[in-house]
Amino acid sequence: MKIDESLLRRLWPRGDRRVAGLIAGTAAASESVFVRFGIATPTLAAHVMAQLSHECGAGQEVVENLDYTAARMMQVWPSRFPTLASAAPYAHDPRALANKVYNGRMGNRAGSDDGWSYRGRGAAQTTGREGYARLAALTGLDLVNDPDLLIDPRHFLLCGVADFVACGCLPFAQVDDIVGVTRRLNGGTIGLAERKAWLASWKAALAEASVVIASPQPSPPRIEVPPQSQTQPPPSRWSQIVAVLRTAFRRS
Repeated sequence: MKIDESLLRRLWPRGDRRVAGLIAGTAAASESVFVRFGIATPTLAAHVMAQLSHECGAGQEVVENLDYTAARMMQVWPSRFPTLASAAPYAHDPRALANKVYNGRMGNRAGSDDGWSYRGRGAAQTTGREGYARLAALTGLDLVNDPDLLIDPRHFLLCGVADFVACGCLPFAQVDDIVGVTRRLNGGTIGLAERKAWLASWKAALAEASVVIASPQPSPPRIEVPPQSQTQPPPSRWSQIVAVLRTAFRRS
C-alpha cells in the first residue's frame, strides 16, 4: 500500500506552501510507513489520510497558529479567559498564549517555554512534551530536543501515522467508524463534518488509483525444441546381416 505523489498533489494542492518538498516526502515514505504500522487496506489508508488531512489542513497548517484575538480566546478557552480583560494580555502574542494555556499539563513544565516548544505540530498536530516524547519512543526520532523533525518531509507521515496508531484509532478505522477514530485522535468530535468529507474524498481517490504496486510476474522460460533430425537412424545389426544374405543370394 502506498500513496502516489500525483494523487496527494491533487488532494493537497497547496501542500508544499509551508514546508518545501512535503508532498514528495510524504508520498515517498508512505509505503514503508504503512507497512510498519499495519495500514494494509485502502479503507485503513483512507481513514489515516482523512484525519491527517484535516489536522494539518492538507499540509498548510503544520504548526499550530496561536495568533488569537482576545474575543477568540474567550471562545476557545472560556474557563481560562472568562473576560476580555483576562485575555487581552495574550492577544496576538502566540508564545505567551501557548505557555499560558499549555504549561502545567501534557507533560509541560510550569514556568517554562514548553507550551510554545511543544505546541501543535506535524501531520496529527501532536501537542505537549508527553506527546512528543511518546512519538520519539515510537519513531526513534529525537523529537523532544528537535521538535521540528515533526514537520521534516522525511518524517512527516511517519510521525502522523505513529500518533494515529498510538491514540488507539486503528481498531475504529478497521470497522470504518469515523466517529470513534475522531474521538480517539481529537478527544472529541471537533471538525467531524470536514473529517467525513475528507474520508469520502480519500476513499474515492484510493478506489480510482493503483495504490498497490504489484511486481510483474516473470514469463515462463521459453524452451527451444530442436527440429527433428532428417538423418535416418543407423541400421541395426540384424538388418545388416539380412542385407548381406540377400546380396549373396542374388550373386549365386
